[in-house]
Amino acid sequence: MAAFTLGYAPTRRFVFSAEDAFKYKVLIREKIAGFGLDMDIVDLEGLNAEGLLYNDHYNADEIIKHFRQHEVDAVFFPHCNFGTEDTVARVAKALGKPVLLWGPRDEAPLADGTRLRDTQCGLFATGKVLRRFGVPFTYITNCRVNDPVFERGFKNFVAAANVVKEFRRLRILQIAPRPASFWTMMCNEGELLERFGIEIHPITLEDIKIATKKVAASDSPELDAAVRYIKETLDYSEVGEEAVRKIAALKVAMKRYAVQTGSTAIAIQCWSSLQDAMGIMPCLANAILTDEQIPVTCETDIHGAITSVMVQAAAMNTAPTFFADLTVRHPDNPNGELLFHCGNFPVSLSVEPDKPKLRKHFLFDDHSPGTHEGEIKGGTMTLARFDGDNGEYGLFLGKAKGIEGPYTRGSYVWVEVNDWPLWEEKLVKGPYVHHSVGIHAEVIPVLYEACTYIPGLTPDPVDPTVAEIQAWLRGSDLV
Repeated sequence: MAAFTLGYAPTRRFVFSAEDAFKYKVLIREKIAGFGLDMDIVDLEGLNAEGLLYNDHYNADEIIKHFRQHEVDAVFFPHCNFGTEDTVARVAKALGKPVLLWGPRDEAPLADGTRLRDTQCGLFATGKVLRRFGVPFTYITNCRVNDPVFERGFKNFVAAANVVKEFRRLRILQIAPRPASFWTMMCNEGELLERFGIEIHPITLEDIKIATKKVAASDSPELDAAVRYIKETLDYSEVGEEAVRKIAALKVAMKRYAVQTGSTAIAIQCWSSLQDAMGIMPCLANAILTDEQIPVTCETDIHGAITSVMVQAAAMNTAPTFFADLTVRHPDNPNGELLFHCGNFPVSLSVEPDKPKLRKHFLFDDHSPGTHEGEIKGGTMTLARFDGDNGEYGLFLGKAKGIEGPYTRGSYVWVEVNDWPLWEEKLVKGPYVHHSVGIHAEVIPVLYEACTYIPGLTPDPVDPTVAEIQAWLRGSDLV
């Protein structure tokens, strides 16, 4: 993942205390630097004597130039006193990046009645002018620097901005067309480019076959590392040495293509032409790449690949995603559901007591090797799906938790949700399908906020609700 860079543009207004504004500029920067986020902070030090944004048009131009040179991914405008709304809006509009608006709560007036900052009043003004400029922004409740709601809101914003960053540079490596019978995997490539700037880089099955054979015949260190990883991590006794080398070579070939084409995710036609042509299934190769933060989706699911990148970015690339079918209801739990796929869940998520098994596919007559099977860990998860039809796009969001359930083949986990019939109705009525992306992290507020900056994409949470997400972001549970 490329480093995340935050533009830090503290602002003040000339009629209030410059000394207090400077004090809070320092306090706020120290606070956000201590949140433990993997980010660089580009401030305004050296641009003027104060390192603050204030009422000066030339100052705005210099700030814009400065942040562009440092390629900031988002901008934070803490109001250290009332703030300068027109200059904030001018900078925000020119940069076109996610914007965070917040200011520290004022202290009581001095004994003589003087107020030093009037921060909240300035936030009202800036919010209005940002709307006039057509600038979407995120707002954190006016609170003290040490209040938990500030840390919550700030971290949520940075993660949401990371989703926007990754979304805006999305390029999907498409390996072969969708399986002919999977009409659900249709997507509008032209519309994805026109509406969202998402690029698809298609290659044929023959391209990946040739590349895989070339890797398999080489003495590549990458191939040696992939073979060693498979042998050390999985029980491959059912498939043998030759299959291990083929699967490892496919993994290396796919990664090389992704790097060469600047693709951040892959969608592959995993059956049935690939096993006819190469004699293996790609499931384990998909799993390894997903563990390496290059998510791979099955059955050429382009929308699934888009979802995977968004969900991965929402967790600041600290956890792997898994790509699953919503398959069958739990035999006993009315709110239980099976998340399953043939054998593509990241190996790092496995909870098998012994080495997880590298097996032959259990559904197809040729039983080609390449599926990594076994149960993955439970716990709290986010499930998501970017999808669309008839020109309208939504982002399905829901939380789940792992539960006990019967053994099944493939890679799987049983989960419980708040109200499965409600989920089922929303999924069937669309625009969604049976594929979802899971992650062992609570990132629904992040993905919800990211949609603020993605025109044409509507967040569609089922649990928690929109009202519950907004209340959480305001810190209603912290009062």
